[in-house]
Amino acid sequence: MNYTFFNKLNVKGIFILSLITIFNFSCNTSKPQFAGTAFEKYKALDGTDFTQQRLDSLTNFLKDHLETTGMIILKDGKILYEYGDTKEISFTASCRKSILSILYGKYVENGTIDLNQTIGEIGIDEDRGLLNIEKSATVDHILNSSSGVFIEPVNGGYDKKNILERGSVEPGEYFVYNNWDFNVAGAILEIKSGKSIYQDLEEQLAIPLGFQDWNIKNQKKKHKKSKSRYPAYHIYISTRDMAKIGQLILNKGKWNGKQIVSEKWIETITTPVIPTKVINERYGGNESSPYQFSYGYLWWLIDNFKHHPDFEGAYMARGWGGQYITVLPKLRVVVAHKCKVSTLVKWGLLSGGVSEYEYCDLIYDFIKTQE
Repeated sequence: MNYTFFNKLNVKGIFILSLITIFNFSCNTSKPQFAGTAFEKYKALDGTDFTQQRLDSLTNFLKDHLETTGMIILKDGKILYEYGDTKEISFTASCRKSILSILYGKYVENGTIDLNQTIGEIGIDEDRGLLNIEKSATVDHILNSSSGVFIEPVNGGYDKKNILERGSVEPGEYFVYNNWDFNVAGAILEIKSGKSIYQDLEEQLAIPLGFQDWNIKNQKKKHKKSKSRYPAYHIYISTRDMAKIGQLILNKGKWNGKQIVSEKWIETITTPVIPTKVINERYGGNESSPYQFSYGYLWWLIDNFKHHPDFEGAYMARGWGGQYITVLPKLRVVVAHKCKVSTLVKWGLLSGGVSEYEYCDLIYDFIKTQE
């Protein structure tokens, strides 16, 4: 933690920040709406490719080196490993986008949402006005963050380094990670479905999957109309409920023998749309980078994980601060990872969380098949 910022604040400022922080941590989340269904747990590690020594080493590493607050490893749909408070409700950051992509499936397949419809036709606009070229971006472009609309969103996730001048590119020509696109994706779902994102999440995922810690009252959006009309639809769930989402994807949309989300849609959202080369160009990577990704419909797809075959065909939802759902089909493993970051970290006044590189190292070192 970096506490040097305190030297720059007066006593009054520190007092106010302290009160806000105390208030933030003292606010309890609402209790679960329903009991849900717990995962079965392994009673022995035989046949899992894991040993107790290895899992103990993982625990010690998490305690000594990372700020992880909750972690679950599933193998064949059963809990192999559990760390921290996996029932604690906290911010999922950008994992919300991958969850949203799942909700789109039934509406795309029943024709309610047309991926080729333009945002202008849907009625998406801003108080300052969208350019005609911006209005020609399609839902498809929005879902892979290549709309060509370079407007600052209500929340973070605005890649200033790679943002271009408005109107300078055609939709679909240029990928840049911008929460404006992702927030608009949420608005489109609500416009087309006639429901809130949180109602849809409850009906499509929380109830069918038996979330154990879900309460719609815990969900809240962030608004800032001076920047954009479209709020960020933040999602607050537990580590063990995140693991259920990962297992659903690993199961290709099936849960307890029932097809909850179509297999075709799961394949669609986890198929590369933005190639690894483009992702590397945007974020300073290259062919020698140890961890390389492409991008699908709101999911990060692993292209190279230190060239280890265990990670072929893997993908993840990832969010700032250490929020991850990682699906490893070759190992039949799902990893859900949370780090509950403090308000001061969210504001950028303290450093904290688990970085993407730290998390990738963790997965590589402790999840891959031991040689």
